[in-house]
Amino acid sequence: MELQTDRLILRPPAPEDFPAFKAYFMSERAQFTGGSPDPILAWNRFCITLGHRIMRGYGVHIIVNRATGQPIGAAGPFFPEGWPEPEIAWQIWTAEAEGKGYAYEAVLAARAHAADALGWAQPASLIAPDNLRSQTLAQRLGCQQERDFFHPHFGTLQIWRHPAP
Repeated sequence: MELQTDRLILRPPAPEDFPAFKAYFMSERAQFTGGSPDPILAWNRFCITLGHRIMRGYGVHIIVNRATGQPIGAAGPFFPEGWPEPEIAWQIWTAEAEGKGYAYEAVLAARAHAADALGWAQPASLIAPDNLRSQTLAQRLGCQQERDFFHPHFGTLQIWRHPAP
């Protein structure tokens, strides 16, 4: 299913999104989302993104800039094995797309879709304690920090609760 906002298209991930994801994942930008300079790990993580939709029936959407047609990130419902509960996740893949409100716009659309299609009344978002940009976005989205969660691969993450629709 495709979602649209004024500036963005949110669509299912596709194999042609891998180069943009790989560049993100192998960069410092992915320091809070499990990034690594290992191209094999980038491939594996992208395949998780693709396979999540098969396993769960839903997953993150690729954020596409409508003006350029370029994939600039991902946002949407995510619930991998080992997570304490489903979440609304987000990533902005390029520095050029940072600070323009794209993540905010994408998350609002993805959150509304998760409420309508999946019945998620107050989903969580898991954020690394040092990820101040994501914490600021969570606050802007009306989220409240609720508690910490320890993940064996990602360490301590903060659970931020989204407001009811």
